[in-house]
Amino acid sequence: LNWRFIMNNNLGNKITFLSLIRYTTPTVIMMVFISLYTIIDGLFISNYVGSNALSSTNIIFPVVNFILGIGVMLGSGGSAIVAMFLGANKEKEARQSFSLLLLTSIIIGIIVAVFGVVNLKQIIYMLGSTENLYNDCYKYGFIMLIFAPVIMTKMFFDVFFVTAGKPKLGLTCAILGGVTNIILDYIFITKYNMGVSGAALATCIGNFITFIVGIIYFLNKNSYLHIERPKFKLSVILKSCTNGISEMITQLSSAITTFLYNIAMLKFIGEDGVAAITIVLYAQFLLVSAYLGFTSGVLPRISYNYGKKDNKELHKIIKYSFTFILILAVSIFVISKLLSEFLVSVFTGDNIAVYNITLQGFNIFSIGFLFSGFNIFTIGMFTAFSNGKISGLLSILRTLVLFLVGIYILPLMFQVNGVWLVVPFCEVLTILLSIFFIFKWIKDNHSNFIDYYNYRYYQETSYK
Repeated sequence: LNWRFIMNNNLGNKITFLSLIRYTTPTVIMMVFISLYTIIDGLFISNYVGSNALSSTNIIFPVVNFILGIGVMLGSGGSAIVAMFLGANKEKEARQSFSLLLLTSIIIGIIVAVFGVVNLKQIIYMLGSTENLYNDCYKYGFIMLIFAPVIMTKMFFDVFFVTAGKPKLGLTCAILGGVTNIILDYIFITKYNMGVSGAALATCIGNFITFIVGIIYFLNKNSYLHIERPKFKLSVILKSCTNGISEMITQLSSAITTFLYNIAMLKFIGEDGVAAITIVLYAQFLLVSAYLGFTSGVLPRISYNYGKKDNKELHKIIKYSFTFILILAVSIFVISKLLSEFLVSVFTGDNIAVYNITLQGFNIFSIGFLFSGFNIFTIGMFTAFSNGKISGLLSILRTLVLFLVGIYILPLMFQVNGVWLVVPFCEVLTILLSIFFIFKWIKDNHSNFIDYYNYRYYQETSYK
């Protein structure tokens, strides 16, 4: 195989605005599809098992967030390193680093599974379970922990399918896994009355499909990026963790913020308020999934050209990305307004009280959709630059620190509307910080960009 030929047909391709959209479309669809079948999981549990069962899965879900966070951290942080090696024409180092990180993901997954199962009872009560909810928490958590190595590695492969130039394979796995999950939800929950155990098992089997496909694909020596004997480098593991720490922070912060949202809603409205915020967060997960998918799809290209030091192509990718994010932001905001009643009614049914609370809150909450895409992409961009410090700082400010400030101050000023304003508050402040760090990064890398613009100016004046 001619590695340069393969490279030129993947990350090394010169791009246009339309070609970038075509390249990232599979990951956008993949993330939207994943969010859809995650929401359907919640619908099956709430409609066929009961509200206590749904509460149980929410209580134990921080454990799942932790498992997902490690997989995404190693995948996102590691893909930046591997793509930069590829851009620097260091294919052997890229394959060795990929193989080392894959092995690390599996080993950490086994450690988490063993530790979690042994201490599961203490973990459940620490997360706030009552005696009534304990059994369902244990059933759901036990199955998810047993499959922890599979779930972590599946998340790892989701990212590296894009780095390997196979985003459509990742999309195919997502569709197969999602359809399998939904079908098994129906069989296990409605036919065999397996309750939350059936929901957990269906989710894990869906993840197992991507795990198997990933192992088969990356074991193939003819694959552009494949598994080979890894060379242990602690620096690669640590750099991957620091690069991808923002994704880990996002997963962990979501558990904390959901808990605080519940407390605030109980204070102002009661249980109907908790139901309302849960529905809005489901809708948010669906609508921002397009931002997440685009960012995941474009980051390997940024890392590749950054490692290659191709400032001209890097500038084009970033410019086109921000342009597309702007178009996407306006589109998602408009869609959220047009579909707000439908999205709310799917979950609330005939409960008019919850419907009215949710719809009013969603109309305020949706303002954040205009800004969240810019922030998600900026955080991902710094991860692609292998700058885990800035991406991690922006992530923890956006998803936790600013949220804590907002959830404390805004309800004092605007009562329950203040609760709904917390996310728009976080997104607006984060976008200001993002702009600051972007200009700071340009200043720190001043010579590279000045060289590029001088080159463009020379070409333009010579032509004239």
